[in-house]
Amino acid sequence: MVKHNNVIPNQHFKKKWQFRVRTWFNQPARKLRRRQARIEKATKSFPRPAAGALRPVVHGQTVKYNAKTRLGRGFTLAELKEAGVPAKLAPTIGISVDHRRRNRSLEGLQANVARLKAYRSNLVIFPRDAKKPKKFEASKEDAAAAAQQVKGAVLPVTKVAPQLETVKITKDLKDFAAYAKLRLERVNARMVGIRAKRAKEAEAAEKDNN
Repeated sequence: MVKHNNVIPNQHFKKKWQFRVRTWFNQPARKLRRRQARIEKATKSFPRPAAGALRPVVHGQTVKYNAKTRLGRGFTLAELKEAGVPAKLAPTIGISVDHRRRNRSLEGLQANVARLKAYRSNLVIFPRDAKKPKKFEASKEDAAAAAQQVKGAVLPVTKVAPQLETVKITKDLKDFAAYAKLRLERVNARMVGIRAKRAKEAEAAEKDNN
């Protein structure tokens, strides 16, 4: 029986309705196939992180989403330069690069530079030749200790709650007339040119009298 104030159902499943109804009986099999593909991809990329390269923290576009942070496509060239990572070396050590992105704020630049430095401090680069490891490559013992693959996103985005600053209300704050102050400053801004003109005319008149 129909409940609540809804539209009265009026579907006419008469002429070969079986051909007009979509079904998804393959969902469980697809779920299994996706899971197996993820496991296979992680196995192929071992010992690199299963989720892929490190990505920057960026703000969403438009007024609706720009207060939220998410993972972006890649680090800017300015961020890499500030962190001391060569742009050509970055993709080889698991850092994504986006040469088209630009830094619009100093805070965003500093946050991603700190993210890069944190990644570099925990990074273990396996040597190509175990007998002759290069200066920036890990030793045989460090490589053996870091043989466990990282699951999930590399350095995931952490949401920080904004800190509210409290101020004790004083007598001066209580007595302050904000509306009157705004009106006064608006008048002062409007009268700048007029007052300058009057002062110039008064100065010229004083010179003539002398």
